[in-house]
Amino acid sequence: MSRKNQTKREELIKELIRQLRFNSTATVFMHQAIAEKFELNETDHKCLEIIARSGKLTAGELAEKSNLTTGAITGVIDRLERAGYVKRMRDSADRRRLLIELIPENMTDIHSLFENLTEASVEFLKRYTNEELGIITDFVKNSAEFAANYAKQLRKSAKNV
Repeated sequence: MSRKNQTKREELIKELIRQLRFNSTATVFMHQAIAEKFELNETDHKCLEIIARSGKLTAGELAEKSNLTTGAITGVIDRLERAGYVKRMRDSADRRRLLIELIPENMTDIHSLFENLTEASVEFLKRYTNEELGIITDFVKNSAEFAANYAKQLRKSAKNV
């Protein structure tokens, strides 16, 4: 790679990282506004999304998927249950296990908001070609995995201090 191409690449990476930071901040504030609309905090809102994606799951599974401690998850589940979004149920296969599941009839407003967000996203994404959408999808998938792994490393290193 020529020096000119190397410099251009470094500039592109630097600008992409800068734009990712802006995107991350905007996304966090968007989800904060969504959480506030439904009288939740950001963590509870995102854990509710994990539950919705997963169907029924245990508190331990939710802790693992969210990278939160089981103690923190107990508080999340308590708040979501008080808000009427989830319920704890005994696992029919193992009565000792508690499963967390959505209360679908209480999710109507949240589903409506996300349907509107999806429609707006579809309109926004129409500007990209199929090839670009494939690249963007690959990038987003890999960056989400990168972020989750980085969060795990941060929590692990915090415990070792």
